[in-house]
Amino acid sequence: MFSKSVIINTTLMLSLWFVATVQAQAPSVIRTIPHATDMDRYTLKMLELALSHIDTPYKVQPDAGGQRTQGRYVDDVISGKVDIMWAATDQDLENKLQPVRIPLLKGLLGHRIFLIHKGDQAKFDQVKTFADLLRLKLGQGTTWADTKILEANKLTVVKTNKYLSLLHMLDGGRFDAFPRGVQEPWSEVNSVPGLELEVEKKIMLVYKMPFYLFVNKNNQKLAKDLELGLNRALADGSFDKAFFSDPAIRSAVEKADLKNRLVFQLENPQLPKETPVDRPELWLDVNNLQ
Repeated sequence: MFSKSVIINTTLMLSLWFVATVQAQAPSVIRTIPHATDMDRYTLKMLELALSHIDTPYKVQPDAGGQRTQGRYVDDVISGKVDIMWAATDQDLENKLQPVRIPLLKGLLGHRIFLIHKGDQAKFDQVKTFADLLRLKLGQGTTWADTKILEANKLTVVKTNKYLSLLHMLDGGRFDAFPRGVQEPWSEVNSVPGLELEVEKKIMLVYKMPFYLFVNKNNQKLAKDLELGLNRALADGSFDKAFFSDPAIRSAVEKADLKNRLVFQLENPQLPKETPVDRPELWLDVNNLQ
């Protein structure tokens, strides 16, 4: 017959084991920036895809706050208010945060077409050379990586902090065009009632512009887990399947008519040296699109 002390000790050990097991299996909550746009929706889908390919359980929880500037999002990750943000990369951003160096858009974000004021297409039909392009004023966010690329290539950039302000400024004639990733402008054209905007039909800027997940530099486990999950998704084909089947991306590639645009290749001096440019499976080849 067991003594009372043995029974108590056994019960205590089983209780501790049960608590430890439950805690081990409970998913870690990872807080993300708010989800408001098609880009956010797509990124969330790829984040969930990565998490489905790893053993560590995570639960995604969007931040309840409203949309903020990219600079604020960076501050939120540094302070620990949120765990994950996403953005086009540059060296300054990678100095502050830890990137997960798998381009979620396969470099598509570096293929930029213009959002313009409705009725202005004729102005862009006259652009034949880079010198012609230099005469245009382009709108961008103050802290965006693209802004530094455009300015480094001697293009004139009109800047403001807020994304919505750019749409109003374009409609008001403060600049000629708002360069966007090829998947972005189609939903933006009519996103603000009363603005007269359209997608330019002829020109495309192309530069290396990876779009990454970013975490706090002290959160190396999360960064490694996300990289592992995305690499596994690439290996089994589910990454490319999710990318090419995404309705916004598929529609954008079809609408943008990428193969028939006048392409201006730009240098990206902000491209960090760690960018995996030697992994062709990570990058989209427009010439191989069906």
